[in-house]
Formats: sequence, C-alpha cells, structure tokens
Amino acid sequence: MRFLKTLPIVLSVLMMSGVAQAQDTAANYPDRPVKVIVPFPPGGATDIVGREISDRLARALGQPFVVENRSGASGNIGMEAAARSAPDGYTLVIGAPQTLTINPQLFKSNPFNPQKELDPIIVVATVPNVLIVNPKLPVSSVKELVAYAKERPGKVNYGSSSIGGTPHLSSELFKSMTGTDIMHIPYRGSSPALTDLMGGQIEMMFDNLPASLPNIKSGRVKALAVTTKKRSAAAPDIPTMEEEGVTGFESQGWFSILAPAGTPPAILEKLNTEVNKILATDTFKQRLANVGAEPMGGSIADFRALLDTETKRWAEVIEFANIKVE
Repeated sequence: MRFLKTLPIVLSVLMMSGVAQAQDTAANYPDRPVKVIVPFPPGGATDIVGREISDRLARALGQPFVVENRSGASGNIGMEAAARSAPDGYTLVIGAPQTLTINPQLFKSNPFNPQKELDPIIVVATVPNVLIVNPKLPVSSVKELVAYAKERPGKVNYGSSSIGGTPHLSSELFKSMTGTDIMHIPYRGSSPALTDLMGGQIEMMFDNLPASLPNIKSGRVKALAVTTKKRSAAAPDIPTMEEEGVTGFESQGWFSILAPAGTPPAILEKLNTEVNKILATDTFKQRLANVGAEPMGGSIADFRALLDTETKRWAEVIEFANIKVE
C-alpha cells in the first residue's frame, strides 16, 4: 500500500527530471559541429539556400554547421543517410518538394519514407521556377517557344535537374498545357543541365530561379517566364507564365530543414526559433532576394501542413502527366 501511495510521487519526480534533462540538452545544443546534408550536387538552388542558412546558424549558435553534398537517386541517397543518422540534432538535412512530397510517390520500392523517418523543423524559403532557353534559340517569348516546338514535334529537348523534381514536373505540365511534344533529358543536378543548355546540347529547361539567376543576368541563358502567380522581386523584368498566356500554370520550390525522427523536441524547437529569428533579419532577407528566394518560416506544425498540401498537389500533377520511375 505504501508503494502505491508513493508511486505518483516517484512518477512525478521522474517526469520532472526528464523535462529538466531535455531543457539542459537544448540549452547546451550545439556543443560540437553539426552536419547538414544537402541531397543534391553543389551549385543548385537546394545547395545555395542550404549553405546560406547553415552559415547563419553557425554564427547564431557558435558551432560550425558543415554542409555535406550527398547526391544521387533524385535526392533519396542523402535523405536516407540523414534518416539513418543518430537522432541527436547533430545531423540535419535540407529538404525540398521533390525529396519529401514527390519521390515517395514515384519510387514505390523505396525502403524508407522521408515524412515518417524525418522530423520537420522549418521551411526556410520559397523560390519560383523559371523557364529558360539557350540564347541562340530564335524565340523571345513563351508563345514563340510553343510555336517553335510545335513546328518540330519530338525534336526539341528539355533538361531537368533530376527526375521528379519541380523543374521536371513543371516541364511536363508545360507540355500538357501547351500541347507540345518535347523530349526529356534528365541530369544529376541543376549545374550540369545548365552547362548543356548554355552549350546548346538542350534547348530549354525549367529551373529554380536562384540557380539560374547569375546566368540570366550574364546573358548566358535567356529567361522567358517565372512560374509563380506574381513576378519575382529578384527579376521583375521576367513575366509570369500567366502573363505569357499559359493560364493556370503555377509551381514553386521550397527549401526546409529536417532531422532524423526521434530528435529531442526541445532541439527541434530551438532550431525552429533560431531560423525564424534569422529569417526576420533584413540582411538575410536581402541575401535571399539576391538569389531569387523569399523567406517563409513558421512553426513545425506549419511545415507539417505544407507537407500534406504539397503531397496532394503533386500527386495530381504526376497522375495528369503520367510520370513513372522504373
């Protein structure tokens, strides 16, 4: 009987001890370098945003946030490596629509589910996609590109940074909405696709604006339209797809931070709070604007809601375009 009377007290002490330990863990975090996995090659939009936020987190928290590019399998290799890491806050991963909401619907035999095996922390930024062409291609608008492609069915090639990414799905949506027959050439990352676009091996591609903006400004590629409802503040001279006559066309990328499932909630919340502080600074807002991105932020619950919405949205596009991965 005495044990039963004292049991609630024991449980209460244990719970308070656990809470105190979690608080101490978060207060001391990080006390050593943190690895940040980018599941795509250097130079693309995911890499650009990942390095920018890692640099700011290192300044804010006093420890290196070391970026490691682990590309392959449309981002699945890097995401799975993060999911299999210790859930202690010292391995993070940069997520995007492809790796979190698209790949799980394309790779049916994939042995891991990123939405179940990774804990969401925060969405850092959003970016429009942009339709770009080789500058020597004799077109100056989306309407002219559509006419050019229709005159050459099956002979115009488009590149993508990977199978199933928003640039790829944007291209397939473009084909469906414009009635054009263009051929897909997938690459392992944005940079090699851009290199071939500039070299004339492919004629066109959709890409995240941050990765393409330097080449647009230098004239090495020609931008025809952005894929968001509004023009981008980073490139206000580029019209939207809506303005170019493709009514209802919309797609965008976003970049987020996640940790292995089971990471202490106090650490997840601390990272969420720190990133929100960074996103509120004028200097980081300007840095994102310079590369064509806009800050997003919000709570962990906001991120979970976005994952649900995006999963449903891209499911419709994948079915509409009949995209399959063998």
